[in-house]
Amino acid sequence: MKPLTPPAPRARAHPEAAAADLDGGSVPAGRASVGARSAPESAHGDFWVFGYGSLMWRPGFVYAFRCKATVRGWRRSLCIYSHVYRGTPDRPGLVLGLDRGGACAGVAFRVAAALREPTIRYLHDREQVTSVYVERTVAVTLESGERADALTYVADRLHGQYAGRLDRETMLAIVRAGRGQSGDNASYVTETQDHLAEIGVHDGQLEWLAARLRDRPAGAA
Repeated sequence: MKPLTPPAPRARAHPEAAAADLDGGSVPAGRASVGARSAPESAHGDFWVFGYGSLMWRPGFVYAFRCKATVRGWRRSLCIYSHVYRGTPDRPGLVLGLDRGGACAGVAFRVAAALREPTIRYLHDREQVTSVYVERTVAVTLESGERADALTYVADRLHGQYAGRLDRETMLAIVRAGRGQSGDNASYVTETQDHLAEIGVHDGQLEWLAARLRDRPAGAA
């Protein structure tokens, strides 16, 4: 398999800097690892993590290898209202989730067995602060054509922050107005789109939004 970038391990980012696809507040110290038993494992004990939003370009955990990958049966969608990191309860932003149907191209990270527990703990704390995502193991097809099971986070359609299908103009208005602890919502969308373009992934929804956000930045008259 050919990695997208040299497979040097990445240092774990500061939790606030890494937060982008999540929606919640700070994490209480000492929280136990959740979901470790269900995380996918390879024959050597390594396991895979699938990223489709900011996790692609800001994973925040150490990995041994990364490559382009595709999951089927789920699609990338701006379907989660953000109340903290890219918006507020009064003026929510929009962040990505995996929603049912279609297919999604993203990035798969292979994590060493020795880092299994701390990585799963970190991902749970990052993604599950308000339980707007559901931890799930999905089958992914790696860039090489090989298949693997990967841990990822899908949208919880029963959660109050699930936005569902919104038309593009509505999404654009929400994203332009959104700003939270991690910055403005527009930057989240444009940075994600930039990374998708770098790895050769076409996402019509994000491309449309990013073009208009750049044409008239948030706050512009």
